[in-house]
Amino acid sequence: MRQSVAPSRISHAASLTSQANNAAATSRLQEKKKEFDAVAALERASALFLKRIEGLADDCEVMADAGQVHGQVLEQWPLMFQSLSLFLNSREQHLEDDTVPLTGERLVRVPLDELQADASKQP
Repeated sequence: MRQSVAPSRISHAASLTSQANNAAATSRLQEKKKEFDAVAALERASALFLKRIEGLADDCEVMADAGQVHGQVLEQWPLMFQSLSLFLNSREQHLEDDTVPLTGERLVRVPLDELQADASKQP
């Protein structure tokens, strides 16, 4: 009697099963690759969004600092008007009283641009 060669041969049904397994593995690999690409794109978009939000935060800090400076300047205006009022009142009193000479300092605007232009024209 001859021995059977069937156990050593790969059957046709087994090759179909391995091809189906390979197709399923390839399909699963493609799905995982798409999922990985989507997660990578989401990570890049998140990093870009973070940079934009940090830029907005920096702008908000600059605006907050500017608001504080603006408030400090506005706080000084009433004091300036009070000082001007005191000066004008004392000036009026000195003008009414001719015996006391006016000794207040007078502020004069000097046109520096015109003076520099005139100086540059002269040889």
